Amino acid sequence: MSEHLLRAALDATERGWHVFPLRPGTKRPALHGEQACTRVGACEAGHRKWEERATTDPDRIRATWSRGPFNVGIATGPSGLVVVDLDMPKDNSNGDAPCGAATFEALCERTGQPVPTTYRTRTASGGEHLFFTAPAGARLANTAGSLAPLVDTRAWGGYVVAAGSTTPTGPYTVTHDTSPTSLPEWLLRLLESPAPEPVGPFVWPTLSGSRAATAALERECRVVMAAPQGAGNITLNRCAFKVGRFVAWGDIARHVVEQAFQAAGEARGLTAAECRATIRSALDSSLRKARPRGAA
Repeated sequence: MSEHLLRAALDATERGWHVFPLRPGTKRPALHGEQACTRVGACEAGHRKWEERATTDPDRIRATWSRGPFNVGIATGPSGLVVVDLDMPKDNSNGDAPCGAATFEALCERTGQPVPTTYRTRTASGGEHLFFTAPAGARLANTAGSLAPLVDTRAWGGYVVAAGSTTPTGPYTVTHDTSPTSLPEWLLRLLESPAPEPVGPFVWPTLSGSRAATAALERECRVVMAAPQGAGNITLNRCAFKVGRFVAWGDIARHVVEQAFQAAGEARGLTAAECRATIRSALDSSLRKARPRGAA
């Protein structure tokens, strides 16, 4: 038993959040799966998953955490929460790609909104969780990258690790301790809006630059146009960032790259304004972080 983790679980429930145990030192639920369910106790009427078993009952929480040093999971849907997950790039040893906090800030900027002030935690990997109360009557699902690159959301069907929990990569800590604010209306509209479908056809602009640069630009534009539904923005960001190094090296003009990606993004179904903002952000970041040609 860990008094620290028990306190973390009870602190969460005092805020009205539904919690359940995660395996010690991990982010994985500690509850049994359907295959191993014996249909007794809480599952007597049928197997109950972690979202259904998450609780605010202090007695149940004390009984559970008395059996082991479980990390704490917060079931976002039953808790009436929408959590924006600002992730860190995976396998980004050279620091080339922007993090979720940067792409979310760019999203706020291009929609003319300030970065919301709300209850905020830092994750073990160095990312951030922004907690919001869900609108009454809304039943939002999880998203992955549809708002911006490395920006996910957790609502019904999702959970987050509570502050006070620890994994081998580090602890989860509170960085802004306040009551969660309501989900901003502009964010709600984005989460409720269906992803645009491809509108094509794509017309190639005139390309000029080195052979390697134009080949890379053509290849990445085709990747953007083939992006799956809901991943157009994150794909455009990633592809524009990759081509940005050729701009930094002087192999191709920036306006040529911008025109090509603008056409590819709009052909994929993204709005003109969304394309411009994403391309600008990706190229600015790529130019700042581009390494010399010999080191690339």
